[in-house]
Amino acid sequence: MAKVKVTQIKSKNGATKRQIANLASLGLHKLHSSVEVELNPVSEGMIEKVQHLVKVEEI
Repeated sequence: MAKVKVTQIKSKNGATKRQIANLASLGLHKLHSSVEVELNPVSEGMIEKVQHLVKVEEI
């Protein structure tokens, strides 16, 4: 499977509980933090729900 680098670029202030939970599940806890995530249907869905808060780059 492919890997992607996910970086939080916007604050989670004002986000819903579900969006905050998705950020935490992806491993993003602070602004400008980055994680490498294996791209599968579960992680794609989580990224889609918070796409306005993150930047995604292919590795």
